[in-house]
Amino acid sequence: MVEVPRSFNATDDLVDRHLREGRGDSVALHTEAGALTYRQVAEMVNRAGNALRAAGVEMENRVLLLLEDSPEFVASFLGAIKIGAVPVPVSTLMRGSDYEYFLDDSRAKVAIAHRSLWESIQPAAGRPAHLKHSVVVAGTEDFAAWLVEHSPELRAAATCRDDAAFWLYSSGSTGRPKAAVHLQGDMAYCADLYARQVLDLSPDDVVLSAAKLFFAYGLGNSLYFPFRVGASSILVRARPRPELVFEIISRRRPTLFFGVPTLYASMLALPEAERRYDLSSLRLCVSAGEPLPAELYLRWKERFGLEILDGIGSTEVLHIFISNRAGRVKPGSTGTVVPGYDARIVDEAGAQVAAGEIGNLHVRGPSIFACYWNQRAKTRQTLQGEWIVTGDKYYRDEDDYYWSCGRSDDMLKVGGLWVSPVEVESALVGHPAVLEAAVVGEQDRDGLVKPRAFVVLKGDGAAGLEEELKSFVKNTLASYKVPRRITFIPELPKTATGKIQRFKLRGQ
Repeated sequence: MVEVPRSFNATDDLVDRHLREGRGDSVALHTEAGALTYRQVAEMVNRAGNALRAAGVEMENRVLLLLEDSPEFVASFLGAIKIGAVPVPVSTLMRGSDYEYFLDDSRAKVAIAHRSLWESIQPAAGRPAHLKHSVVVAGTEDFAAWLVEHSPELRAAATCRDDAAFWLYSSGSTGRPKAAVHLQGDMAYCADLYARQVLDLSPDDVVLSAAKLFFAYGLGNSLYFPFRVGASSILVRARPRPELVFEIISRRRPTLFFGVPTLYASMLALPEAERRYDLSSLRLCVSAGEPLPAELYLRWKERFGLEILDGIGSTEVLHIFISNRAGRVKPGSTGTVVPGYDARIVDEAGAQVAAGEIGNLHVRGPSIFACYWNQRAKTRQTLQGEWIVTGDKYYRDEDDYYWSCGRSDDMLKVGGLWVSPVEVESALVGHPAVLEAAVVGEQDRDGLVKPRAFVVLKGDGAAGLEEELKSFVKNTLASYKVPRRITFIPELPKTATGKIQRFKLRGQ
């Protein structure tokens, strides 16, 4: 079990500790403007913390961050935590009304936003009663000008491991986003339990994440994982298009790459990528956000010779708690429980089910969020004692590997039998013409639920393909799982984190 001392400030641990231990001149960040050492990051963090104090920010005050992946994000996030304030990173993909909600809900005293994103937040910034100060960041030089007036020296606030450190809003796929409150010790727990144990992360590693810093997944990948061990991170502000990701891997030479299934599928769709790009620096790839189909794993490994470690995490648990292991991957599975966490699969009455039976996944571990801000009822629904109800349907095989069957509200009951959308989607993706697929339930003329698939093709030519795909799935799965209808669409609706929004497809 990871031990975090009672007196603990996360920024002191992630940044200042490296200076005390002689790693101040090691590279912490690789950015478009050049490399930054831990010493340089520490100075930016301290100036940011002092600048926030000068703006009236006190302990436990919230600071809204609308920032792209950049030194500005790192300095603002860690600077706020260092003074005992609570940074609240929010998605850069939302709309003005969403930002108004975030500002009102968080009662943020200060908002820091890149100028390119400021137009989205500006209409809302004049209305919230609690917002006292706004910082518009045009770029690194502009941000430095804001910081330069403030001291590069800053003593960490006397926080403890159970103090609030930061909030992360859920994706809100089924309603308004909820703010998960995370504590000072949570990042250390995740880094030591998953990054050190499962990924064997060390100071020699260089990480690249397609998931952005405002996501729980990306925050660990690009910030507190490497900073916990003294490794370095590549920050990319641009959208992670397949060609760009391949180019960055070839040029910047990361050792670990974190992606999502959708991106891996798009990268595999690029012709001759294994000849055009050099991925030899990578030792591991990681996937999360949605289950990784076995077919994608096998094609990636065949083409690039690299394993993808699929896993499941959540905003509420902060990062991955079940994962495959290097050299022990079961393609299509989520893997085994990360040591330090516990998992159970229970039926609707709360009784644990036998191996092979589908049930509801519950998890417990030290990084679980404290509560949803101002959402007592939803907190009580999600937290049951030490256990968190994940909302995922799973089964466990005889080797203690966990297999996703989709979200609880996505499961279909066909002819009295449960059908997992993920299983059918994985079968469809196995066809060479299919890029992505989503499966939902649809009532037939008799009012009975049957599977219906929405398919994104790699190219043109859907004529005659529907029956071919049905036959293809029937050769793999039981006949009651075969989609009765297949609709071809240009893209699937997804959340900002890349999760398929199946509810948007129902009734189409």
